[in-house]
Amino acid sequence: MLDRRNCLSLLAAAGVGAKVALEPTISRAQPLGAGVAGADGQAAELSRSLRELHGSLRVSIREYDGTTLRRAQEFDGDLLTDGPRQWQLKWDARRVPDHHGWEVTLTCTLEKGAAEQTAISVDFPFESWETANYVMIPGIIYNGNRYRAIGNGYNPDYPADMYYNPQTPLTISNNPRLASDAAVPSRIELATCNTAAPAMSFFSPKFGKGWIVLTEQGTRLGNSGLSVEESASRESCEFRISAPVVRRQAAGFGDFRPSGDNASNWAPGDAVSIRFQVFTFDADGIPAVLQKFMDVRKSLTGPTTPRNLLPMSKLAELGTNICRGNFTETKAGRYYLPENSRHFQLGWVSGMINTYPMLALNDPTERGRVSDELDFICSRMKGQSGFFYGFISEDGEIRSEKAHPDFPAVQAMVRKNGDVLFWLIKHVMLLKAQGHGDTIKESWELAAGGLAEAFTRTWRRHGEFGQYIVPETGDIAVYNSTAGAIAPAGLALAAEYFHRPDWLAAAEEAAEFYYERDIKSRGFTSGACADISQDADSETAFGLLESFMALYQYTGKKRWVNRAKVQAALCSSWTLAYDPLFPAGSDIARLKGRMAGAVWASSQNKHAAPGVCTSSADHLFKLYRATGDKKYAELISDIQHAHAEVVNMPGHITTDYLIGSSMERIQPSDAEGKGAVGDFIRTRNSWTETNGALMALELPGIYVRPGEGILIPFDHVEAEHVSESRQAAVVRLTNNTAYAARVSVLAETARQSARPLGYTAFLDWPQVEVPAGGAVTVRITRKGKVARQA
Repeated sequence: MLDRRNCLSLLAAAGVGAKVALEPTISRAQPLGAGVAGADGQAAELSRSLRELHGSLRVSIREYDGTTLRRAQEFDGDLLTDGPRQWQLKWDARRVPDHHGWEVTLTCTLEKGAAEQTAISVDFPFESWETANYVMIPGIIYNGNRYRAIGNGYNPDYPADMYYNPQTPLTISNNPRLASDAAVPSRIELATCNTAAPAMSFFSPKFGKGWIVLTEQGTRLGNSGLSVEESASRESCEFRISAPVVRRQAAGFGDFRPSGDNASNWAPGDAVSIRFQVFTFDADGIPAVLQKFMDVRKSLTGPTTPRNLLPMSKLAELGTNICRGNFTETKAGRYYLPENSRHFQLGWVSGMINTYPMLALNDPTERGRVSDELDFICSRMKGQSGFFYGFISEDGEIRSEKAHPDFPAVQAMVRKNGDVLFWLIKHVMLLKAQGHGDTIKESWELAAGGLAEAFTRTWRRHGEFGQYIVPETGDIAVYNSTAGAIAPAGLALAAEYFHRPDWLAAAEEAAEFYYERDIKSRGFTSGACADISQDADSETAFGLLESFMALYQYTGKKRWVNRAKVQAALCSSWTLAYDPLFPAGSDIARLKGRMAGAVWASSQNKHAAPGVCTSSADHLFKLYRATGDKKYAELISDIQHAHAEVVNMPGHITTDYLIGSSMERIQPSDAEGKGAVGDFIRTRNSWTETNGALMALELPGIYVRPGEGILIPFDHVEAEHVSESRQAAVVRLTNNTAYAARVSVLAETARQSARPLGYTAFLDWPQVEVPAGGAVTVRITRKGKVARQA
């Protein structure tokens, strides 16, 4: 097999990336039996699996003039002779036993002659193709992005036909996509760095099969290319991995520009190796493909190795201190400043979310400030219908969030309203759990109940929540999308709090609708962010997972756990599965950043971010408890550790702001230009700081099941069993960071883990002090008691 350390070292030396984590991948693939990888280069059993989908595997030499393909020559066997040039292929094919796939390392060598502007490609052509096939490239392409596209840039205005029109088709920004119009070419060209994992996949309803190919970020030639191209008749389609990447155009934030890619010049003896894995499997629908992808997403690149940088307690301390210093009074009201503006927006990245960790401090001053903000929101931002406006200026002017001159009514995001309902109920639940129920104001409860009633009324009238609503009338201004993904969670919490089973029924119906239409039929969720169209996005994906787990908590129905498994798989497709290599000299390379776990924003905004906007993603942890499947715990651990990589700390500068500040942009792709890859934007984002505080609050530092051999650290400490009995586990915690850690501990039994975890459970988790650079040993009982050992 190809030695990955050597490959990545060469990649770094070529200027494509810095040497970040160059440990060789530990491949679990086993060699095939003799004769499978034959002299003609064909792996017979791999070929047989591809034929189940009327597919095959070919290798081509592609010659370019700039980014224009001049000529492609396909290998017939393992030798290709072209005048004075002679190319040789060498195959190493192995089984991937756990997942019934194939791993191949293909080495192409120019044995004679020289070649200019040439790339090698591994091609997977499929016949009997249908445009109904679901095509997914993680973090950027969902259902082929085969939807109506508008605009030519960031956050395009909506055309008039999208307003007050329930028949409007789902509409996206100008993103890479397969064509809906049969008269135009249908092609997607990407670099591996444009994706959350270097992978391509599809589901064929006709054959009841799914297909996934995984590869590495690049070769000694730089980043590799991923492309999908349908024939003019749409009766065939070719998936291609190329080394290096050569795209005609590179995708930006809703637009395209010349890529500036270049093929390579070859001298005699030059060689390149492409490593990939292929999986063909039975699938009864899109959910099966998503779940298979989650199972294999790290199969080729290997397990992630996050580093411990910043204890969660220190992260929470710094984040809440920044928020404490941002409380202000304007003409509009008293509130914690959102982002870097004195204006106020509700939900999404700002208001009534950053207040929650401040309330959790159980500090009288901050409790009073949170109360002031809730008063301001409930008195100044609530519309006549019960829905809330999303934005108010510091002078008190309510502003529309999606404006069109033909439709002057002030509109608000449905997603923000879903956040308001969910988080407002969480606030009053927390106050009661803290023993401060007497501080809950009737106006807050009336606002929460009115909003729950507004959502229920809208659902009964329209059978959906829409993307934008008019808070004054309750009318849906823009239909479609999954913008209300978190609304069923809010309705479920409100139903429990106010004893309204009709709201819970509406929550179940809406969640089922989203699952059937958006997950089973479309294979993605969309439209939650204020700055995108109805593009696929990660925020609705995680929001709907929140709803499924809330419904499981309040109904006890296992079907919501089953839907949550599928939803978590979709969420994993938005999350970096490996540690990308970044250009030498870039901010992330300089800091030796390990960014596995960063969450891609949307198919329009082609960057990753530190965490889920805006959530601790504790619903993933709850899913782990409900299933016992460690992959969900690993995903949340990756997300938490990637977040810490961007926090501004002494010797680890990522912003031009306070220690503990952070920003939303982790950029593996060249969507903002090749020079922007790996560099931080020198600003801060309130939501990422809030996100860190929420993870520190709602995720346990370590999770233990004494007597069952289960010990999972989420915090930035090492945890190891010293001894274990049926009644207790003795655990050693080591803190190798420069900061003292206060590690929360959740200990329970398997039987206890089968019961859903309450929203304020974190209040009861004991904490262990671990000094910077030190270690402690603790005894943890099955009843959750923690005692330090001498």
